[in-house]
Amino acid sequence: MRERRPAHFIGVRTYEDPKGRFYFRYPTDWAEFELDDNREGIMYVPEAEDLVTNFSAWVSELDHPVVAEDLEDLRQGVDAGLASLTECNVEAESQDALGNLVKFERIFTFHEGDAIRKRKLWILYVDKWLIVLTFQGYSEEAYDHWLAMANYSFDTFNIPAELWFSVDRDLSGYTRS
Repeated sequence: MRERRPAHFIGVRTYEDPKGRFYFRYPTDWAEFELDDNREGIMYVPEAEDLVTNFSAWVSELDHPVVAEDLEDLRQGVDAGLASLTECNVEAESQDALGNLVKFERIFTFHEGDAIRKRKLWILYVDKWLIVLTFQGYSEEAYDHWLAMANYSFDTFNIPAELWFSVDRDLSGYTRS
């Protein structure tokens, strides 16, 4: 096991999506990186030499708005995606619909080469947006070490009032029968 600095806050900053779709707070001393694959989002790492241990957030526009009635179909897709990971073991899972906002949370381990990774994943369908937040440790030990700081980013994640209004079933009128 390698020596790492203590997991404590020196300060916090707020990341705001350039198009105003979400924001969250993160530790000021975590290094910032752009995401691969031309994704709209950002990645923060507690130690710049370890890009595998990271907190990331990205957003993608969907072809159609998602509604609460889509939850079961989406759950099947989430589960199929996780099943495609080598030796994936889901430790905790939840899914919920708040109005037409559909949220999936998963905590799981999987094998990547010789390593066992641990990941916490939020998948949110917000009207016509897919927003994904991920915290991953290069090992279970790294995950546990940085989890409290990553949880702060999850806990401070929010979407603007305009998106909350867009998923309000009474206001938007979006339902499927």
